[in-house]
Amino acid sequence: MKVFVTRRIPPEGRAALAQAADCEVELWDSDEPIPSKELERSVAGAYGLLCLLSDCVDKKILDAAGPNLRVISTLSVGVDHLALDEVKKRGIRVGYTPDVLTDATAELALSLLLTTCRRLPEAIEEVKNGGWTSWKPLWMCGYGLTQSTVGIVGLGRIGQAIARRLKPFGVQRFLYTGRQPKPQEAAEFQAEFVSAPKLATESDFVVVACSLTPETKGLCNRDFFQKMKKTAVFINISRGDVVNQDDLYQALASGQIAAAGLDVTTPEPLPTEHPLLTLKNCVILPHIGSATYKTRNTMSLLAANNLLAGLRGEPMPSELKL
Repeated sequence: MKVFVTRRIPPEGRAALAQAADCEVELWDSDEPIPSKELERSVAGAYGLLCLLSDCVDKKILDAAGPNLRVISTLSVGVDHLALDEVKKRGIRVGYTPDVLTDATAELALSLLLTTCRRLPEAIEEVKNGGWTSWKPLWMCGYGLTQSTVGIVGLGRIGQAIARRLKPFGVQRFLYTGRQPKPQEAAEFQAEFVSAPKLATESDFVVVACSLTPETKGLCNRDFFQKMKKTAVFINISRGDVVNQDDLYQALASGQIAAAGLDVTTPEPLPTEHPLLTLKNCVILPHIGSATYKTRNTMSLLAANNLLAGLRGEPMPSELKL
């Protein structure tokens, strides 16, 4: 059975596929994304597709694959790059990689929050450019977590892991918002379920960790930022489209909010001339939430095992229920 892999993947996943005697593996042998025309050509006749979150698997790609396609395995927890309605209509099974990247992403969220609120990139630059002269009482001051209120948009696996790591820093109060209250999960942090506007108004730090859905697209917009405190710090590790970036730029440039840290943007990569990159109070990372060697290897092995199980008609380790 032909399977197509859209990128070089970490060694543990590659090895699992190579050992599968019932599969003929074809690979786009590059670290760069496969062009869509090449993907259309390469996926033709495949029984399985292993893709990344940067691969848009839409109706055109599914049509090009043809009727043999039984399973799509994505090396991600997010599935907004898949045309799920079309996938479901065709009876194609979908595997994904939840849980295994939770800790790494939560660690990165905490790193990004601390880097942003304590102005570390600015401080490093001052050391390099000679701006560091003598000790000054208010120079390079930022904002601390002790006795603060942290608002988490999306108290799922990653949102909970972030709260768990923030708690020992002396956070006084946790707020969260989402589709519905999660009293069982929130109990660990004594977190209070509130509306998105209330969370924006009362939080010292806002951390966005929700899925991208029609309801969350553009959730963090001009109205949201206008409700935030002028001293508040905004962090997004979910998906770029949850944020209206033009509105975020205005909020940062005008001093409506203090700072922002982003691990996700729209588009990705963000063009080097983008206005957000001109701001000292905006820290942008290249979507590295799950980027530890261990996590990426574990993700690749899970994606490979999802693919193989789907092809063999067996239960997948992590199947998305459509």
